[in-house]
Amino acid sequence: MSINKAGARAKTTEMRVLVIDDEADIRELLDLTLARMGLSADCAGSVAEAKAFLARERYHLCLTDMRLPDGDGLEIVRLIGSDYGATPVAVITAFGSTDNAVSALKAGAFDYLSKPVALDQLRTLVKSALNLSAEPAGGGASEKKTAGGTLLIGESPAMLAVREMIDKVGRSQAPVYVSGESGSGKELAARSIHAQSARHAAPFVPVNCGAIPENLMESEFFGYRKGAFTGADSDREGFFQAANGGTLFLDEVADLPLAMQVKLLRAIQEKKVRKVGSAVEEPVDVRIISATHRQLKDCVDAGTFRQDLYYRLNVIELHMPALRERQEDIPILVDATLKRLCGDNPPSLSPEARQALAAYAYPGNVRELENILERATALCIDGKIALEDLQLSETGIEGVVDAGGTLDDQVNRFERQLILDALVKTGDNRTAAARLLGVTFRSLRYRIERLGIDT
Repeated sequence: MSINKAGARAKTTEMRVLVIDDEADIRELLDLTLARMGLSADCAGSVAEAKAFLARERYHLCLTDMRLPDGDGLEIVRLIGSDYGATPVAVITAFGSTDNAVSALKAGAFDYLSKPVALDQLRTLVKSALNLSAEPAGGGASEKKTAGGTLLIGESPAMLAVREMIDKVGRSQAPVYVSGESGSGKELAARSIHAQSARHAAPFVPVNCGAIPENLMESEFFGYRKGAFTGADSDREGFFQAANGGTLFLDEVADLPLAMQVKLLRAIQEKKVRKVGSAVEEPVDVRIISATHRQLKDCVDAGTFRQDLYYRLNVIELHMPALRERQEDIPILVDATLKRLCGDNPPSLSPEARQALAAYAYPGNVRELENILERATALCIDGKIALEDLQLSETGIEGVVDAGGTLDDQVNRFERQLILDALVKTGDNRTAAARLLGVTFRSLRYRIERLGIDT
């Protein structure tokens, strides 16, 4: 039952929190803390009581212990996720119960707190959760603006799935691991997650882990105190402090040396950092999103990446598809990139150039497409991009074979590329293209229909 204390609770507030814990003193502590924040709380001591409260009241946040007399916190997390999706739920775990925290986050928990509950961390969590519950969920539109105004573009099934996942993880505090090849848009995905989260008004701090000298890593990540080492003329904040309240994006996280991985793991688990030269730890409120073009699991197997850190970072995985896996997005990306580069009067593309762009394999993914178009806009004449202006790399043709998949998939991609090249060279004259390829016109027509080539 809710604990009522005269004058302690703001009666006019509409923001309500459900507190679930079987320890009366913990319930009272949380209830009083929430009351001082102007929030109303209902307190339950079991799963059954919690379900009864949820059935008759709408809550803006749920705080639940992991161990309850008639069940556990994961049951509450899953129930709220399935039946009360607009309510963020955070779990309270025993000190050092890392596995429980990760399990809760994977099940859909917004965040977690460790016992004994630190009131400053509790207040920070509550404020973030209430910001989130006050905002509508993402609508899944075909283009999502990030904090920087860039668009996450695409209508392919692969990109629709990416945006759907971003809508879901944006409403959580759970660490996200973004996988994918170089140039596939991993940082853009991370920015999109941040922009759709309760942290969108706070900083997004991107860090390239492979670009920091090993001897400077600790001071760059955690900051330092004046006099900590030669050249430390004043106190300096690190990446964690710069991202406080927001999101820290660790790009190429696989490049972190093992010694730094240990320190990073502690910072994530304890939600505290110690500046170089300081004797005390400082609390930080940071969401971690990490990425690498390498297979992080392979790095774990090879002994170059800590398994415990891998499981803390890879609570939720978001895979960014290679451009060759969503070729139907290429025309949309081409038009959007040209408009971004040239404004409202972008150059036009010749049919041969457009067809070549649609057929190219893009070993460098979206980044390579952007570079190709930027170069072409500089080389084109009279506002028209011709095939030769693209200067497509031969590796793009080789990439069709190296793109992976079954033997049939690779043969089909290679066959498609050869036919498209022949059509480009003959100006879409199928008879001439068949002659160039050494097949009959009927055979070429059949292959074009089978491969779905649009000419």
